[in-house]
Amino acid sequence: MYEIKQMIIQLSQWIYPWLGEISMAIMATLLVIYGDAINRMVKRRIIGLHFLLRTLIFILLCAFGYGALLIYVTPMISKLLASLGMIYLGPLVVALFIALGTMAEKKNRI
Repeated sequence: MYEIKQMIIQLSQWIYPWLGEISMAIMATLLVIYGDAINRMVKRRIIGLHFLLRTLIFILLCAFGYGALLIYVTPMISKLLASLGMIYLGPLVVALFIALGTMAEKKNRI
C-alpha cells in the first residue's frame, strides 16, 4: 500500500509544476465540447437582428467572451487543483482528462 501511495505522490509532484497548462487544457477542452451549444443558444436569441449586428455579437462572443473565459477561469481551476493534497492531485487530473474524453466522445467530438 505504501508503494502505491508513493507512486501517486510522485505523479502529483510531476504534475504540479504544469498546473497552469493543465488548467488551460481543461478549460479549452470544455469550450470545444460545449462551444457549439453556446453558439446555438446565442444564435437563437439574435436571429432577428440585422446581419452586421449579428456578426458583431458573434465576434464579441468568440473573440472576447471565450477568451475572457479562458483567461479568467483558468487561474481559478489552477488554484483549485493546487489546493488539493498531493495524494489527490495526480489521480484527479487523470480522472478529469478521462472524463473530458468521455464527454467529448458522447458529443461526437472525437
